[in-house]
Amino acid sequence: MKRALVIGSEGNIGKPLAAHLRAGGWEVLCADIKPGWRKDYLQVDINQPADLMPTLRWKPDVIFALAAVVSRVTCEQASSLAVSTNLGGLNNVILLAQAADAKLVYFSTSEVYGPTDGPMDEIATVPRPNNRYGLTKLLGEQLVDYEVAQHGLRAVTLRPFMIYDENEDFGDHRSAMIRFAHDLARGLPIEVHRGGARGWLHISDAVRAIEAAAGVDEHTVINIGHPDITPIEALAEGLRTRLDAAPSLITLRDLPARMTAAKQPALDRMRDLLGVSPKVSLDEGLDRVVARVRARLAQGRLEQPA
Repeated sequence: MKRALVIGSEGNIGKPLAAHLRAGGWEVLCADIKPGWRKDYLQVDINQPADLMPTLRWKPDVIFALAAVVSRVTCEQASSLAVSTNLGGLNNVILLAQAADAKLVYFSTSEVYGPTDGPMDEIATVPRPNNRYGLTKLLGEQLVDYEVAQHGLRAVTLRPFMIYDENEDFGDHRSAMIRFAHDLARGLPIEVHRGGARGWLHISDAVRAIEAAAGVDEHTVINIGHPDITPIEALAEGLRTRLDAAPSLITLRDLPARMTAAKQPALDRMRDLLGVSPKVSLDEGLDRVVARVRARLAQGRLEQPA
């Protein structure tokens, strides 16, 4: 039985990834900065190397490195924390992987590409991040590259594009789909950025790709995302109609600074190297999100507008 250490296990991707791996026969040790006391869980801060020592004794075969300071806005506000965690913390995880002789699956971000016309290709497109989140993650990729070349680290880097889950936490810090659904369900207005377009990858497809990365022998960078690129305005309208919300709740705004308008990932490597193609369409995903939001609202788990 393979042993997986999931660092960042309590996040919106880490939690379903750990469940997916266990269902597939992996033995999983979860680790996160959030307090918790349960079997197969350790509270760790990747900025503190001593916190990681118990995971070394567990002898993982693969380390899935998801822990990071994320989001464009957060990394601009907490710039020192973003740099120290996304580089210094990652360096600690790399050293852990080396000491454990474990394969590292490093979770980067599509934000490394920055504003780019046309497909975002892992080889042909030169990354030009325009926010601190993308910058720290690109530097993290380069740190992984260095350790692979100089010290024999076994690693694969993933660049995710817009992963969502109907069961993820709701709040203003989340992606557009979850924020829009959360607010429209409560009769609150939303702001939609003109010219924005994304492909939306359901978590059930994402975890299959992340697991498959552990089986890629050579060090490489792989985009994971959905090929169907949808304007953000169409996404908002799809949620609005499903939630029977008023059209007046949607307001169009210009794109904010340090944000990329359209993201179109090249996904040949996801298909050819990981053997994964998305199964969940956007329409099905929107139906799942709306059904979950309605259920939470009925249970009183979403705050009503004041």
